Amino acid sequence: MIEQPPDASPPFTALGLAPELLHAVRDAGYTHPTPIQQQAKPPDASPPFTALGLAPELLHAVRDAGYTHPTPIQQQAIPLALAGRDLIGLAQTGTGKTAGFTLPIIQNLISAPLTNENGEAVHRVRVLILTPTRELAAQVEASFRKYGKHTELRVVPIFGGVGLEPQSKALRRGVDVVVATPGRLLDHMERENIAFDDLEVLVLDEADRMLDMGFAPQLNRIVSEVPRYRQTLLFSATMPPEVEALARKYLRKPVVVQVGRRSEAASTVTHAVYPVPRERKSTLLAALLKQSDMDSVLIFTRTKHGADRVVRHLEDDGIAATAMHADKSQGERTRALDDFKSGKVRVLVATDIAQRGLDVSGITHVINYDVPQQPEDYVHRIGRTGRAAATGDAYTFMSPDEISMVRTIERTIGQQIPRISVRGYDFGTTADEAVLVPSESGPADSSLPSVSAESDPVATQKRYRRPHRVARRR
Repeated sequence: MIEQPPDASPPFTALGLAPELLHAVRDAGYTHPTPIQQQAKPPDASPPFTALGLAPELLHAVRDAGYTHPTPIQQQAIPLALAGRDLIGLAQTGTGKTAGFTLPIIQNLISAPLTNENGEAVHRVRVLILTPTRELAAQVEASFRKYGKHTELRVVPIFGGVGLEPQSKALRRGVDVVVATPGRLLDHMERENIAFDDLEVLVLDEADRMLDMGFAPQLNRIVSEVPRYRQTLLFSATMPPEVEALARKYLRKPVVVQVGRRSEAASTVTHAVYPVPRERKSTLLAALLKQSDMDSVLIFTRTKHGADRVVRHLEDDGIAATAMHADKSQGERTRALDDFKSGKVRVLVATDIAQRGLDVSGITHVINYDVPQQPEDYVHRIGRTGRAAATGDAYTFMSPDEISMVRTIERTIGQQIPRISVRGYDFGTTADEAVLVPSESGPADSSLPSVSAESDPVATQKRYRRPHRVARRR
């Protein structure tokens, strides 16, 4: 293969090609089109950011970030948010929901700045954004800094795991935007470190996850302290009945913006299920990770101890990995994420704290070591790959007692996930069908499959009966 020289041309993902073609192009080892291929790019049907009425400072920041056209959720949400409407934004993960509210909020803030009697800028809390996790709060803060870098706006993140005093000092100096998790925000409210007298906009980001994590009482306490007359924006990937009830309570005549159907998985992701006994998952994982195309892999486990166990097993196999979960300090979590983003470590093992708001470009594979118990969690987990029109692969390890959970996921996302049967690992294979499996100390089987539904119809059509020992009680 002739190596392509580096250039400033956009990647193939910017040409509007179908996911299947992007996957094939990546398999062939190409990332950027040649000049003739680039000129053959079909015209983008969406209007550019310049058509959305954004201020020059914002357009400059958007251009610096490398964007020219808004995503569908941004195209619909930004004009409504600029007009001051209450909004419910629903879209798949990785579609740009964060910029969908960041850009119009910055625009409205700089269009009507707060000043004192001398005409000097005054920094008071005008925007409050609530998120379920520290990682998502950090991502939203980074988005405000990226798009507001040509303005004088001040933004501060408020979350646990770090000291209160630095946050208190930042609040006392004056801020325009607060991005917070509910628990730590209440700590500051009880200490009277923050006032909401000038609040104009309340954003509930990933509200369904906040309810899942038991934050409903905290949300009620916080919202009771903010001005009643405000703009409220609710952005999420799913909209269960509990969130609909929350929206009716907090929003006034909201406009619903929805891209794709609810609980729909990202269309740029290729799914596969690997049937494997629970006790053999670690061995299969290590063998898969030794394949050459596993560039950046995010692995989800159900428990914190499970994440640590997986990391230890991988390190014993000579695979560098790091864990991120709630028992880690904020410094350890940040360091693990930074190492993963920089490529210093190509494997990150995490619990579901990473399924929302983890915006890392270039994740090639997401592996569900444990099948998620909630179908919506599957959608969020695999949404960490295939982001911003890129392609990715999502593998799920399914033990016999997890068959019913996989079928529930398939019903929820409205598609059947192909099964990949690995001889020697699949709990449905018999002894005389099995091949020699590499020992714990031996080399990985280089022929470990990359079997697709198209090349192996048997793998797709095969169905597994529930073993008697896990038969459903009637």
